[in-house]
Amino acid sequence: MMILTKEKSDTLGALASSLCLIHCVATPFLFIAQTCATTCNGAVPHWWSFIDYIFLVISFFAVYKSTQETSISFIKPLLWFSWFVLFLIIANEKLELIILNEATIYIPALALIGLHLYNKKYCKCNVTKCCTNS
Repeated sequence: MMILTKEKSDTLGALASSLCLIHCVATPFLFIAQTCATTCNGAVPHWWSFIDYIFLVISFFAVYKSTQETSISFIKPLLWFSWFVLFLIIANEKLELIILNEATIYIPALALIGLHLYNKKYCKCNVTKCCTNS
């Protein structure tokens, strides 16, 4: 896991964010199916809720490593800001502090996907070429 994170942090970050997004999109459909199949208790399976934390941890390490390797300064705060907003939305969802639209979680997830893909394509330094701050 650490080797993958070190060498391909943007790929891992974009993949984790994409899977998180799919997880978020699929959740309402799974609950509808589960509610119809059971006695309308609508309980969330614990294993399904735990997946949120797995995505947060993977995304944290991907953002950390990507921010260590990027050469464009504005990518660093945008990656951390997007991750932190995703963290706050998931924490709020678990603690039920503020009522938010379910679609709110898509914004930081899509931002992380886009930023990791941008960083992967344009902002990696290597031996022969390094992107610039322009």
